[in-house]
Amino acid sequence: MRNELKQSTIAAIWFVFLTFPLMVVRVNTSDQLVEWRWMSLVWVAVGAFILSYFWRMAMAHKQAKKKTDEEGVEQQSKVQRLLEDMSFRYKAMGVLLLLALLFPQVFDTYQTTIMVSALIYVVLGLGLNITVGLAGLLDLGYVAFFAVGAYSYALLNHHFGLGFWTILPVGGILSCLFGVILGFPILRLRGDYLAIVTLGFGMIIKVVLENWSEFTFGPSGIANIDQPSLFGMDMNIDGTTTYIYYIMIALVVFTILVTNRLRNSRIGRAWIALREDEIACVAMGIDMARTKLSAYALGAFWAGMVGVLFAAKTTFINPASFTFMESAIILSIVVLGGMGSILGVILGAFILILLPEYLRAFSEYRMLAFGAAMVLMMIFRPQGIISNIRTKYEYKGLKEETDNG
Repeated sequence: MRNELKQSTIAAIWFVFLTFPLMVVRVNTSDQLVEWRWMSLVWVAVGAFILSYFWRMAMAHKQAKKKTDEEGVEQQSKVQRLLEDMSFRYKAMGVLLLLALLFPQVFDTYQTTIMVSALIYVVLGLGLNITVGLAGLLDLGYVAFFAVGAYSYALLNHHFGLGFWTILPVGGILSCLFGVILGFPILRLRGDYLAIVTLGFGMIIKVVLENWSEFTFGPSGIANIDQPSLFGMDMNIDGTTTYIYYIMIALVVFTILVTNRLRNSRIGRAWIALREDEIACVAMGIDMARTKLSAYALGAFWAGMVGVLFAAKTTFINPASFTFMESAIILSIVVLGGMGSILGVILGAFILILLPEYLRAFSEYRMLAFGAAMVLMMIFRPQGIISNIRTKYEYKGLKEETDNG
């Protein structure tokens, strides 16, 4: 403790010395005066001392935890133990679902619209979590599947007048086919080579959307896309927003159920084995080609479905909505939340999408705070917010049989 205080004091004094000309001395050229802002010097010293102290304490805690892990002592936090308790998880999910259903009744349309955007990224994160988190296949062009779903609804609705509910599964299936098309040429690629190819695939889709004007209407995009209808009833803006919100809640619940079952299924175990060691996975008799293609296809399926809903929500799309930055944000959601963790991906989506919206008062510093948060996460918790949650099932019949002899 004394050493940390001493080092933090030295760091604060050194930082004050370095920032003295910038923070203390101010030259007023119009009045030809020199202003001395000594109070700024005090704030710099206090801020540098606090940051340095907490940084050193955090690094010491990290080193102690690393030493504990090396000794083979497994420590679980209370949150980790609670999340592994199935009864607690079911109760927590029920409460969260109830709160989600009551959200539009409590908050206004603006808040509901923001929550719809966050839920869209939740589904995108869960879809990419199959490819990256479970199968370990880095995908930097995931937004391409999102664009396929959105344009499938926009074009079919514009040319043929097909409705939202008809195109919702079609958009998912088309994106699934594009996932298979992407997967075939890159079956033998790994690491950086795989990332570059997927990045190129995303850029190709964007270039096609921008330049094939006869088919995609080019940069001008497609407007007047029909919104989802409820038995043909006319709804105002508030009603439509609430209706889309409940559709997104249903889609999120459906995605969670399916992805959770996939993770615990035979194909899910094959994905995890592929992620851990591809050579050992093949040696165990797992079909590498089918496993990789299924990961790309099923991951793209959710992007296509939510792309249909995105086009219906905005009623206008153009290629500018599907840039590499979107892929980077979705990948950041998966990494921040915890690769392979469903709950972690949901929390990561809410943090990365909702916080910038609610910090608009600090718009000049939002990206600075975002970058600093990501750096700190990668240093102190590289496994993500929530990871390695194991489902524990208790077989009570074994105890009863033992008691009965």
